[in-house]
Amino acid sequence: MTYFDIYCDSGANIPYDIVRERDIHIIPYSFTVNGAEQTCYTEGEFKDIAKKFYAYVREGADVKTSLIGMQKIIDAVTPSLDKGRDVLITFISSGISGTYNQGKEAAKELSKAYPDRKIMVADAANASMGEGLQVLKACDLRDMGQSVESCAEWIEQNKYNINSYLTVEDLKYLKKSGRISGAAAFAGTILNIKPVLKADGGENAKIVPHSKVRGRKKALAALAENFALNAVEPANQTVAICHADCEEDALALADMIREKGAKDIIIEYYDLCTGSHVGPGTVALFFYGNDRKTGVKPKEGVLERLKTLLKRKETNN
Repeated sequence: MTYFDIYCDSGANIPYDIVRERDIHIIPYSFTVNGAEQTCYTEGEFKDIAKKFYAYVREGADVKTSLIGMQKIIDAVTPSLDKGRDVLITFISSGISGTYNQGKEAAKELSKAYPDRKIMVADAANASMGEGLQVLKACDLRDMGQSVESCAEWIEQNKYNINSYLTVEDLKYLKKSGRISGAAAFAGTILNIKPVLKADGGENAKIVPHSKVRGRKKALAALAENFALNAVEPANQTVAICHADCEEDALALADMIREKGAKDIIIEYYDLCTGSHVGPGTVALFFYGNDRKTGVKPKEGVLERLKTLLKRKETNN
């Protein structure tokens, strides 16, 4: 079976040590600060970039992120195609960014130049490690010998089982991005209201309000409670927590979900592509669970079987 390469945009938020270990290729977003363009991702330097990014946002700088253009995607994946490899590319939800559509156009152009290669493009219907967890599962399947088509099919069939919940520290960023009104932001700030948001089950999935609580500790507890209500086989899956420069809160949330059965937890700075819209102090939780469209719970034992098969493959190798 032909080995294939896996690509994703930098919004997938996968830590560099895992990117390197799992042979993942990152296509970076960029952002501008007061008109000067900077990259959202450089190998081994993301945490330093993220710290500077959130410092810019806190200082009130004019920070903007932009989609990844078609030509940049073409340039990124061409080396794999030149080597005779098929490619799987995942992108942040099409309801959040237009990058997925750019990816589809890039695939059309590349298919003309490389008619013998398979170029699969996936809409993650999620952001940050909600996308990243899907990429890691595709890596598992690839390493078990599955084809590029099978991996793309797994993402399509399971992407709405990746649950995302997040809370923000300052409502002004949600006001700026148009997710709440100015009046709601003002009232919420006065009353110390902390919203809990989630990835929805729409065709072009977006981040939408879920609930609201009073105070930061209760907001973090609400994230953990949603994990308890919706996670499937918590001990057999990788769970991710991403934070916008508030690591202590991320670590506190990790302790909460360990009490609810989680064992393998990734903690990373929150993706910059959407970070300016939610702001510094954001904490987000990502896990495999009930279908976001239907609420249906996946069959028990699916993750355990996949984990067993992967271990068996690693032992045989």
